[in-house]
Amino acid sequence: MSTSRVINFGAGPSALPQGVLKKAAHGLLNFNDTGIGIAELSHRSKEFGAFLSNLESHIRTQLDVPPTHSILFTQGGGTAQFSAVVLNLLARHRLLYPDLADDDRVMDYVLTGSWSRKAYDEARRLSGGARVNLALDTRKYSKDGHSFDNVPPHGEYAFSRSPALIYYCENETIDGVQFSPDATAQTSFPFARLPRERGGLLPLVGDHSSSFMSRPIPHLAEHAVIFAGAQKNVGPAGLTILIVRQDCIVDVDAAAKLGAIPVPLCLSYRTLAQSKSLHNTPSLLSIYITGLVLEHMHELGGLPYFEALNRRKAEKVYAAIRTGEERGVYQGKVQTGSGSWMNVIFSVLGDSAEERFLAGAEKAGMKGLKGHR
Repeated sequence: MSTSRVINFGAGPSALPQGVLKKAAHGLLNFNDTGIGIAELSHRSKEFGAFLSNLESHIRTQLDVPPTHSILFTQGGGTAQFSAVVLNLLARHRLLYPDLADDDRVMDYVLTGSWSRKAYDEARRLSGGARVNLALDTRKYSKDGHSFDNVPPHGEYAFSRSPALIYYCENETIDGVQFSPDATAQTSFPFARLPRERGGLLPLVGDHSSSFMSRPIPHLAEHAVIFAGAQKNVGPAGLTILIVRQDCIVDVDAAAKLGAIPVPLCLSYRTLAQSKSLHNTPSLLSIYITGLVLEHMHELGGLPYFEALNRRKAEKVYAAIRTGEERGVYQGKVQTGSGSWMNVIFSVLGDSAEERFLAGAEKAGMKGLKGHR
């Protein structure tokens, strides 16, 4: 059996550091000298509890998460959060404004790609009479009029006056679109234009699944909810990481008595917070490997190191694509200034050229380049 490893370009499940995988292999047999493998260990054990606390500490320290926010761990990936954010934040809105008519409640969605579109579709399914407003649909500004290939200027957003939530996806894996980290760029997220609640809070929800821990999160403290499926960037599938502002951890049953949509216990942020993410058996192996990745990141210098590394990698790939465009062999898909650091989307031009490109890459030990179907 071959023991050689290829270069894995897969967007998720993503490649993991080899040193982490070796530690994880040992942990499958004997976790932290318990004599029990991590996949067999009780999630109620003190050893696992200590490991989970350490993982939370790494996330809080490296991302500079303030004490106003709780860090929670759950399952279901980002897709489950498409539902959870709607139900929890509509429940919160009901408690804040119990006398407001359903059709006067509104949720704002920013559509920049396939994943934010799926979240938007789920919000329409679960709205319970609330309106779902398209604050922005970037297809209108695309080169062909129907693709997700850009982030338009700040003046193009149309937010509602007092929405229950404002939803955006920071990095669109399939479409290769990402908001700029440069706050002065028009392709950055328009934080300054967001409508605030009484007291100055923002009902802002960010899907950071495919960019989580790749660089700092702008205005993290102002978010109501940030979520990330671990498998895109920091671990294997099975774990979803939540950063939830504590005023958004509400009594969903009390809200239901006032007319809000009942929230399943497994989707309730209050249930997760009260149980310290142990309402049911979590994905121990995924949590374990994610914890090892965060320790590995800390040892290398944390987010400053990885932000610089990711910037250099992106610049090299985009430079290669520009060279290919000049030669007529590549075509980039995303407009300048809107390109992702994490998922660079391009075509190989010519009859059967893409098949030859992929075959040659595989011979060179590079897999996962084909991208999404």
